[in-house]
Amino acid sequence: MKAVFISYNQALTERVMAILDRNGVRGFTKWELTHGRGTVDGEPHYASHAWPAMNSSILTIVEDEKVQPLLEEFRAMDADTKMQGSRAFVWNIEQQM
Repeated sequence: MKAVFISYNQALTERVMAILDRNGVRGFTKWELTHGRGTVDGEPHYASHAWPAMNSSILTIVEDEKVQPLLEEFRAMDADTKMQGSRAFVWNIEQQM
């Protein structure tokens, strides 16, 4: 099992949800408002007067074989919407109950 953390501009919510659906990812936890800024470029997303863009974030736990197709779709979305700023991170899940 793997944990996949996805942070994205709220304007991309429908696209993100469609990617999850197409990849058979049902369970997730979503934070409606998360703040951040890119490592290299892009404008900050602080939900403020000066930096009004807003992010959301999702954490989902998936089977190992779902990770690569999921990341490929997120990479394609990010390439199409470069200025929106999206990131996905994956790490191992040791145990679950």
